Amino acid sequence: MEYHYDTLETRSADERAAALAQDLPRQVAAAQGLPGYGGRLDEVDAPSVITLQDLAALPVLRKSDLGAAQTARPPFGGLTTLPVSGFAHVFQSPGPIYEPGGVGHDWWRMGRFLHAAGIGKGDIVQNCFGYHLTPAGMIFENGARAVGAAVLPAGTGQTELQVQAARDIGCTAYAGTPDYLKVILDKADEMGMPLGFMRAVVGGGALFPSLRQEYADRGIACLQSYATADLGNIAYESDAKEGMIVDEGVIVEIVTPGTGDPVEPGQVGEVVVTTLNPDYPLIRFATGDLSAVLQGESPCGRTNMRIKGWMGRADQTTKIKGMFVRPEQVAQLVARHSEIRRARVLAQREGEMDVMVVQVEADGGDDIAYQKSVMDVLKLKGRVEVVAPGALPNDGKVIEDQRSYD
Repeated sequence: MEYHYDTLETRSADERAAALAQDLPRQVAAAQGLPGYGGRLDEVDAPSVITLQDLAALPVLRKSDLGAAQTARPPFGGLTTLPVSGFAHVFQSPGPIYEPGGVGHDWWRMGRFLHAAGIGKGDIVQNCFGYHLTPAGMIFENGARAVGAAVLPAGTGQTELQVQAARDIGCTAYAGTPDYLKVILDKADEMGMPLGFMRAVVGGGALFPSLRQEYADRGIACLQSYATADLGNIAYESDAKEGMIVDEGVIVEIVTPGTGDPVEPGQVGEVVVTTLNPDYPLIRFATGDLSAVLQGESPCGRTNMRIKGWMGRADQTTKIKGMFVRPEQVAQLVARHSEIRRARVLAQREGEMDVMVVQVEADGGDDIAYQKSVMDVLKLKGRVEVVAPGALPNDGKVIEDQRSYD
């Protein structure tokens, strides 16, 4: 098996920029013609959107926007270029949110990840992702087909039967959540049935280092991907295990939570994704997940941008004194004062009362003006603390709830 999936993975920076200048205008133009965008892109000159900087000027599409569009134009919100009947599958995720699915070659782009994990012809993948309503099972099945592997569509549950099937069929690879593989392996030990898993591709939950090591001790190489039902594969690990490499079919930005503004390199922020899928052109779709760009290129030779992986959720909306404080309000506060670089709202308890502390990174400034802005924007009185630039933690949080609920 070739080490790299295709030549896209090893492109130079200039080659990537040239491809972006061709792909991005085409995708933006396709989105402009869709009713689900509700005029958001009407004023955009699609042919001029050729760089990441141009893309950053476009509005962000959030999950709430997706839900509202689907309510108005079920089931896909007027955001697909094909009719419902033009897709192979229709999925339903909690919300409910509906997602289209295709069965064309690597439609979800998961084959790239399976290939990086060393899975291909001759492998039999025991696919323990769910096949009922939600798309994870079909996402990984489509990827397995793309690399020529056979699939046991196992789904979840019935662990004894899973063990029996894995032994009888001779499954060589596992696909599913990180912890369910341990359940299968422990049950196999209990039943006295040695299994032949050599590789595992996981997602949908955290792969803790201790669990990865346990699999390695059993002779199973385990790698993880970052994917969503709306976007398919976003980023994936290679055998280098240094961050997650962004997939070739998406464009990833890291922005300040509650805004569409890119953060400084290395800063933690919200993951915003533009997909190059012509059937479902999501432009600047906010995932609600936090991550950060990892500088440099992967030692495995793949040259695309890397991210640090999942680092929490960006939706930090918190109720203080009976009022919701939202990340976008914190962004508005920062925008009011040019000398403020970043801000962080702390929700605390003093006695039996809520207290709000607003920390701002600034070189001096007018405390009275800051207090007024806090009241105007956040609609609550709070204590303002001015801290030195760089003093706030680089964890993507703009609202931190420090109250104990024990």
